[in-house]
Amino acid sequence: MITSVLVANRGEIACRVFRTCRELGIRTVALHSDPDADALHVREADLAVRLPGATPADTYLRADLVVKAALDAGADAVHPGYGFLSENADFARAVTDAGLTWIGPPPAAIEAMASKTRAKELMGIAPLDDIGEGDLPVLVKATAGGGGRGMRVVRELGELAQEIVAAGAEAFSAFGDGEVFVEPYVEGGRHVEVQVLADAHGTVWILGTRDCSLQRRHQKVIEEAPAPDLIRGVSDVIYEMAERACRATGYVGAGTVEFLVADGRAHFLEMNTRLQVEHPVTEAVFGIDLVALQLRVAEGEALDPEPPAPRGHAVEARLYAEDPAASFAPQTGTLHRLHVPDSVRLDTGYTDGDTIGVHYDAMLAKVVAHAPTRTAAVRALAGALERAEVHGPVTNRDLLVRSLRHPEFAEARMDTGFYERHLDELTAPHEDPYAPLAAALAQAVGRSRFGGFRNVPSQPQVKRYRAEPSGTEHEIRYRHTREGLTADGVHVVGVAPHLVVLEVGGVRRKFTVSTYGGAAHGSAACEGHRLYVNGLALTALPRFTDPSEQRAPGSLLAPMPGTVVRVAEGLTEGAAVTAGQPLIWLEAMKMEHRILAPASGTLTALHAAVGRQVEVGALLAVVQAVVQEEQS
Repeated sequence: MITSVLVANRGEIACRVFRTCRELGIRTVALHSDPDADALHVREADLAVRLPGATPADTYLRADLVVKAALDAGADAVHPGYGFLSENADFARAVTDAGLTWIGPPPAAIEAMASKTRAKELMGIAPLDDIGEGDLPVLVKATAGGGGRGMRVVRELGELAQEIVAAGAEAFSAFGDGEVFVEPYVEGGRHVEVQVLADAHGTVWILGTRDCSLQRRHQKVIEEAPAPDLIRGVSDVIYEMAERACRATGYVGAGTVEFLVADGRAHFLEMNTRLQVEHPVTEAVFGIDLVALQLRVAEGEALDPEPPAPRGHAVEARLYAEDPAASFAPQTGTLHRLHVPDSVRLDTGYTDGDTIGVHYDAMLAKVVAHAPTRTAAVRALAGALERAEVHGPVTNRDLLVRSLRHPEFAEARMDTGFYERHLDELTAPHEDPYAPLAAALAQAVGRSRFGGFRNVPSQPQVKRYRAEPSGTEHEIRYRHTREGLTADGVHVVGVAPHLVVLEVGGVRRKFTVSTYGGAAHGSAACEGHRLYVNGLALTALPRFTDPSEQRAPGSLLAPMPGTVVRVAEGLTEGAAVTAGQPLIWLEAMKMEHRILAPASGTLTALHAAVGRQVEVGALLAVVQAVVQEEQS
């Protein structure tokens, strides 16, 4: 009988496993790196063990330290979560060799399927060798791990070698294994997967399908169960292949078999020998707890001959700290507020006041809605996300809402190229023009409570704000009269520090206002303070721009905090560069990001160096563009 479980992971998945363990009366043990010392998963666990260091390679990827931590804490079982060592057969063996229960598939099954190249061989799929122009486009892919890391689409043969190097480096950083392979890249397909669960007594549950077609950087963003509008013949084929994969490997535990469905055919991609991020949609549809079932199977119990019958439809959205309008650049900082309506499920590794750092994945939470129909589930999830309070770094919340409401998704016509086609329209600024006015009025009434107004009442007051992340600046004018606060063209119905009611064109509108960055209201109008008005982030600006903050033309700034991991070979000050040329590579949140030359010209300054830690906005280099003289 399992009495104490160490989760060899962090963040959201650790919290998720702990929740089930608490319900079952099982003691929980957390691991933490130094940056995670006060993380939510550490606070929620009964016991916690420090792994000295910050990077995954020094901490969560150290199998020896993880096993020792389990023994030191008196755990009798290890749950790997997903990512990190979850698909590492040597780690699974080390756990069992130490006399601990491994809550996962047998090491031999992991070896057969966790390596994508060996999995394809087992399923009878030949590797792609001797790549030529006729094979393009191709996908460079890490043999281990998942989550979109170590993956690159290559459309030009001349780029293949450098993308193999980049994918290998990213895969090694995330999984401790830099091996990659190349496979054909099928465009216009749907990503469909099958959840499986098997026991040690020969029973294999096929727990329906999931559609995970909405992806950025090959990492899933929105998932749903069941996959809508699948041709019956296709679903029969993928169910048969999923069961065949399990029985061929002697599989025990939870796993996922993934396919790309295109032109009425299912192409086998891989088998993930672990629990998936998107497992909650399957739990909702089948009314089960997959973690509890993993524990039962690990204890040797037999599954029922058949799984429960599915019911309804479930949709999950991954909430990331990233800026979709800036190539999904990861964001860091303090998460001041995270709250979603109780009508949906929230799985998260963060709570109010936590810090989002640079070392790990940018996912803040998963939000899941379940309803009798797909339409109802999609509508419920979009509405809950729209009403959610997410105050802190820039997130993809607006992108999620717009994606769920896009006609192509609503009508289940999406494929993996969805964001390539629609990202620009989905990330175009749609800012409420009255939100900045509400912010100014809320701050004005706040200041009046702390000393009143010193300006002449008849003179208009002026406030400037910058909307985030669009950068759009707004100048607001209002007056403080004997009748109260007024603004042209708007009837100010009521103003309080946290709530403003405006009437525009005969329609009353409410604006909730939250302020961070200093005293609640006495100094809230100070420049640099962040306000959230009905979800729109606004930064208070000084009335006049500081000339010292201006940058030279061609300045390359770090789009996120991270570490410089590569500088283009031979790049020195005075070197000639061409527009779009990769100059600097940053690693942040286990992903590699390229900094490109903005124009052809000369590199006049280079501040980046391999190993250097940089903050967002740090000056990395300067490119002086070549001025093209007009030909007479």
